[in-house]
Amino acid sequence: MKMWLVLGFFAQALFTTRFLVQWIASEKQKQSVVPIYFWYISLAGGFLLLTYAIHIKDPVFIAGQSAGVFIYVRNLMLIYKQKKKASKETSLQNGQKGIPGK
Repeated sequence: MKMWLVLGFFAQALFTTRFLVQWIASEKQKQSVVPIYFWYISLAGGFLLLTYAIHIKDPVFIAGQSAGVFIYVRNLMLIYKQKKKASKETSLQNGQKGIPGK
């Protein structure tokens, strides 16, 4: 039982760290930003909290963390889709047009 309690507290601490990461990134840029690490930390903390919630069999906690994990994954998918699109546009602007070796 103690191991599960340690996991729960660790997961909550990890999950809370995402706000510190977001705050520091925003202070550095002097504007509100959400760095990609925010989503990775959210996913890791959320998944661990979901694991803990399943173990303690709390349906409210399970529902909340399940939705969160889905949202974090979806945000990462959108970020990588946008990066791929931007990379492709940059390649086309540089005249590379997908030609191998360029």
